[in-house]
Amino acid sequence: MIASLPGFIRLPLAMLLLALNTVLHVLALFSLTFLKLLSPMRTIRLACSRALVAVAESWIGVNNILFGVFTRIRWQVEGLDGLRRNGNYLVLCNHQSWVDIPVLQKVFNRRIPFLRFFLKSQLIWVPLLGPAWWALDFPFMKRYSKETLLRHPELQGKDREATRRACEKFRHMPVSVMNFVEGTRFTPAKHDAQSSPYRHLLRPKAGGLAFVLDAMGDALHAILDVTVVYPQGRPTMMDLIAGRVRDIRVHVRELPIDAALMGSYDEDTAFRGRVKLWVNTLWSEKDARAGRMLMAADAAPTGD
Repeated sequence: MIASLPGFIRLPLAMLLLALNTVLHVLALFSLTFLKLLSPMRTIRLACSRALVAVAESWIGVNNILFGVFTRIRWQVEGLDGLRRNGNYLVLCNHQSWVDIPVLQKVFNRRIPFLRFFLKSQLIWVPLLGPAWWALDFPFMKRYSKETLLRHPELQGKDREATRRACEKFRHMPVSVMNFVEGTRFTPAKHDAQSSPYRHLLRPKAGGLAFVLDAMGDALHAILDVTVVYPQGRPTMMDLIAGRVRDIRVHVRELPIDAALMGSYDEDTAFRGRVKLWVNTLWSEKDARAGRMLMAADAAPTGD
C-alpha cells in the first residue's frame, strides 16, 4: 500500500524513516563504543564488540524492512544455501553502484558474519556513518598516488601494512571481508579508458585480494564470488529510495581457498602471475554469468 503512494509523499517519508533509523542506531553504537573504550576488562570489551555487531545488523534489518515497504523490487538471489553465521569469508563482488552495498547487506545480513568493507580514509569524515564504521572496525585505507610515492618513497607499502593490521584484528572474530576487486564503480567511460576485455565489468585488481589472503588466509573458510546485475541499468541510491529500482539479481558461488593463492605478492613474481591468472579467469566467468543473468531478465515476464 505504501509503495503505491504518490512519489512526493513516499520519497520524503522514506528518507525521514531511513534517517531516523540511522540516527537511533548510530547513537546506540556510540554509547557502546564509549563503554568499550573506557572498560579495562577484556570480557566487557569483547561483549561490547558483539553488541556493536548486533546493533549494526539491526540497522540493516530495519533498512531492509523499509525498502520492502516503500519499494516493489523483484529479487532473484541464487546460491545462499550452506552459508554459515560462524564462517569466515572473503567476499568478492563486481561494483556498479553505491546500491551494491545495501544489496549485499540485504542478501547476507545474519546469514554470514557482518560484512566489513575496506574504505577510503576520507570516508571517516562522513557525518554519523564515518565514526560508526570506525566503531565497527571497518579498515580505513589511505591510498597514495604514483606521484606522491615518487616524492615520498618512505610511504611505499604503508597501505599494505594497514591491510595486514586490519586483517590481524579480524583473525579473532567471525568476519566477512568485502572486496570490490575492480577498485571502483563501473562506468562506460572507465570501461573504455581501461580497454576492458570484459563486456559488463572493469579489469580486476589482484593486489588487494592477495594481501587479504596473505594476512588471514588460513583463518578464512571460503571465498564467496558474488555477481550483482541491475537489468534496468545501474541505479543511484536515490533511485533505490524513490522506488525506481524494480529488478535486482544476485548470484552467489562459494569457492575453496586454493593454497596456490597464498604467498608474497610483492616479492614472488611467479606467485603474482598465478594470482592475476586466477582473478582474470574468475572475472571472465563472472562476465559471462552477468550476461546470462541480464538475458534471463530480458526474457522474463514484465509487470508488477
